[in-house]
Formats: sequence, C-alpha cells, structure tokens
Amino acid sequence: MKRRTFLTATTASLAATQLAAPASASPSGSTAGRYEVVARFWGAMPTGVTVSRRGRTFVNFPRWGDDVPFTVAELRGGKPVAYPDAEVNREDASDLAGHFQSVQSVVIDGADRLWILDTGSPGFAGSSYGGPKLVAVDLRTDRIVRKILFPPEVVPANSYPNDVRFDLRRGAEGMAFITDSGGSNGIIVVDLATGRSWRRLTGHPSALPDKQFLPVIEGEPFMVRPAGGEPTYYETGSDGIALSADGTRLYYCPLSSRRLHSVSTDALADPDATDAEVAGTVEDLGFKPMADGLESDDRGRLYGGDLEHNAIWRRSPNGTYRTLAQGRDLLWVDTLSVASDRHLYAIANQLNRLSPFHEGKDLRRKPYLLVRLPIGAGPVRLV
Repeated sequence: MKRRTFLTATTASLAATQLAAPASASPSGSTAGRYEVVARFWGAMPTGVTVSRRGRTFVNFPRWGDDVPFTVAELRGGKPVAYPDAEVNREDASDLAGHFQSVQSVVIDGADRLWILDTGSPGFAGSSYGGPKLVAVDLRTDRIVRKILFPPEVVPANSYPNDVRFDLRRGAEGMAFITDSGGSNGIIVVDLATGRSWRRLTGHPSALPDKQFLPVIEGEPFMVRPAGGEPTYYETGSDGIALSADGTRLYYCPLSSRRLHSVSTDALADPDATDAEVAGTVEDLGFKPMADGLESDDRGRLYGGDLEHNAIWRRSPNGTYRTLAQGRDLLWVDTLSVASDRHLYAIANQLNRLSPFHEGKDLRRKPYLLVRLPIGAGPVRLV
C-alpha cells in the first residue's frame, strides 16, 4: 500500500474507532534504564515535544482522526493547554494561513523561540496554499511573530512536512531544514530572513523507504493490515532529522529503513547548488535501529528510538551505539528533544497500535507518555 493510501485508511479508521475502548491492554511497564514519566496524555495522541531554556514544555497533537481540540499545547501543571491560544488552534478551512490546521512538530531554536510546523493536512487529506507553514512564537510575549507559508512547488498537496531543525548562523536570520515524509520525500530548506524555500534530495534513494522493510514490533511483523484485505509493507520515507553539533552535517533517515545518512548543510543551504552537487555530499553512515525521530546533543552524539525493542539509543561520533533506556511503556518512541536541563525528552505514543495495522481495530491504550532521562549534555544551539 502506498503512503497516501495508508494515510487515508488511517484517518477513516481512527474516526470510526476513536470513541471505542481499546481492544487489548498494554503490558505492565517494566523498565530498564533511568527515565521518568513527565506527563501522561489521556486525550489525543501526541507526536512532538520541545522544552525552552526556562523549562517550559510544549507538545503537539496532529489531527489524524482523534478528537483534537487544539493541535499545539503548553504543559501547565502536567496538563496540556492550548498554545498560544485556543483561537489559532481552531481548524478553519476558510482561513488556512490564520489557523493551525494539523501540527506535526514543535521545536525551540537557539534563540529560544518556539517554531510550529503545520502540515496543513488534517486527516492526511492533502494541503492547499496557506495550510503548510512554519510559525514562530516569541516566548516572552506568547505572540506569533513570524509566519512562513510554503508555495505549492516546494510543498505539493501530497507532501507531509514532518520535523525541523535550525541553524541561525546562516544567512541574515538563519535557515531551517525540514523532512518531507510524504510525496516524493526529501528535504525542504527555508531562508528565515526572506521566507524563500526550496527542495533538496527529492526522490533520492537515501530519503526513500526500503520497499522490502519488515520490522517486528510487539512480537509481530509490522505491516499495513486493512480489514478484509491483504497485508502490505509499510512505506514511509524521510522522517527523522538532526544537525551535527558544528552544523556542518544534517542527519536524516526514512522511517521504513534501518539506514542513517547525512548531507552537507552548506550544499543544502546554497539555493544555486544543483541536485547532483547536493547528492554528491550524501554519506551512508550504515546501520541504525528502526527510528522515527532523531535528535543530537552538543557533544556530537545522536539519539533515536528503537521501535522494535521499546528502547532509546545513543550513537557516539565513532559510530558505536548504546541503549540508554528500555521498557514496555516506551512503545513507539516518536519525537526526541534535548533540553537545557541536560535531559532527553521523548514521546511514546503507541503509533504501531493504530487501526490500519490491525485490521481496523484500534489497539492503543491510554495514556500516551512523555518521558525524560539524563544524558549529561545540552542541545545543539547554532546561533
């Protein structure tokens, strides 16, 4: 099943099952490794998390079919509250640019601003101009201070802007790098000063899913399993993204893969570079566990979730891996974020239990979790 077909099936199945009780229970949360639960979510399924220098924590809930009253929230007293306000979080097809339609990622940049990445595609139905956008919020005033809309030639209707990282040293005001996990897959580059954006590595093998990829999660092959239909491979391309500590390399990975790649940020950031010149800087960094999001720290190390083993790993600069935490409640580690408190934060959202993977049965069992663990390092701040 192609990604677009799967996403449509996801939306329809979620809408039909979101009010039903889960069909099976989660195993008890035995753990190995030092991590703590920061928050539990009893409503919509979260995907993203980020933490400001002062410890303010933000999360997001994409509109995939759950009841999502607000798609961006700040945690206050452990509870999500619409951020920056309820009105901008209201889905409004008549004012795509003026409202958050379906946010996939939230990220604090090196200047301690909150950036919100809106896919513009509730229910994976496709986007129109004004929906896909990158929005900045000044945390001192809690007001939106910048809004960058993506033109259709950069973010076509079948694109899915997934996650974003920032290098504020580039150009007049910095640049953003975004993975596109829909459409043809690839990397989107944004000049924050001008708002101009362009695509790189579109359709490049390093950004595409492994078509024969068959992971095993919770003891069974992870495949798209429609009710009454034949199971098919799960195919999702460029997803995880992270910047090296010195900002010279951008790490990225397809979700349906166990390979890690990097590319020169100088090449990505040059709007005049040819596709061949950018592709010539791609490096295959070899095996990594199946991971959704990626993250990096100021000591040059990478982090990701091991979705097949309910774990979180760290990759050292020499290419060696270490499991930092493992537990049955770390089910589908999605976004990871290194904070100023020298902890790694991670969302565990049970995505693999969604109904399209289980013949129409939604097996998720709330709560979804936000966890953190100490790592003895801080975030990458390129300012």
